[in-house]
Amino acid sequence: MSKPKSILKIVLPLLLGIVLVWYSLSQISIPTLIQYFKNANYSWILLGAVLGVLSHTSRAYRWLYMVEPLGYKPRFGNSFMAVYSAYLINFTIPRAGELARASILTNYEKVPFDKGIGTIVAERIADTLMLLLVILIALFLEFEFIYNFFIEKFNPLTLIIAGLILILLGFVGIIILRRSTNAYIIRIKGFLSGLLEGLLSIFKMEKKWAFIFHTVFIWGMYVLMFYVTTFALPELNDISLAAALIGFILASFSIAATNGGIGSFPEAVVIAFLVFNLPEDPSRAFGWIMWSTQTLVIIILGGLSLIYLPIYNRKKV
Repeated sequence: MSKPKSILKIVLPLLLGIVLVWYSLSQISIPTLIQYFKNANYSWILLGAVLGVLSHTSRAYRWLYMVEPLGYKPRFGNSFMAVYSAYLINFTIPRAGELARASILTNYEKVPFDKGIGTIVAERIADTLMLLLVILIALFLEFEFIYNFFIEKFNPLTLIIAGLILILLGFVGIIILRRSTNAYIIRIKGFLSGLLEGLLSIFKMEKKWAFIFHTVFIWGMYVLMFYVTTFALPELNDISLAAALIGFILASFSIAATNGGIGSFPEAVVIAFLVFNLPEDPSRAFGWIMWSTQTLVIIILGGLSLIYLPIYNRKKV
């Protein structure tokens, strides 16, 4: 990859984050936001933080199931600290955390870097499937509401035409992938083939049911973390599970848009909650409370992990 492209991949998410922070804070006054932070019920916020730590702990444990079939037995401590170090590093350079995570196992557990990356890719496939499952559950719970919302906002004929165009593009894409000899298309085909192989490898591993359990647990804790934290603000106490799920889904996508979801996370929450006619200021405040809490946990545990890793492994280095 050329240097300008590499720089853009680092700078653009950061600039987008700065713009979204400015926009978000222009929509709610700082004193008002501070007041929401002061009046929040921190028992629910603390519970949400604990659930977040449980999900990341489960992720660290699940990773061991991916590495052990390769002939390595990493210590759980290294896996846990690698996960939190990765989350922290992702705040600086997008996706650099995954590389750092694999590097930590290479340095301290002698797991080859390429194999470590391979296990992380397989994990991402499982996580993508779980996110799709959450989306399907949200659609099932609020299908009528979401359907009526789109009917009101868009002409039904436009939706039908858009759907047909997407189906047609899908068929054209499949034909191109199967028949094209273009180098880029072949690379895409190889990538998709690798994703499928990674997915199937999950069902071939010795402890596949334990892996599946941890995958469901991780995402269950993610959703529960988001949902219980809404109780911290009285204005959101009547929120439905479906509204929380839609908020969670958009917030999850927002994390990929900017470094650690800075700026984008609160606004994604607002977009989702406004669909369900929830008040705007509490929704934006909740987004900032949720993002700030999880970010603080990652900074503390990620920072401590980076400091303690060489100490923990001093006898092995």
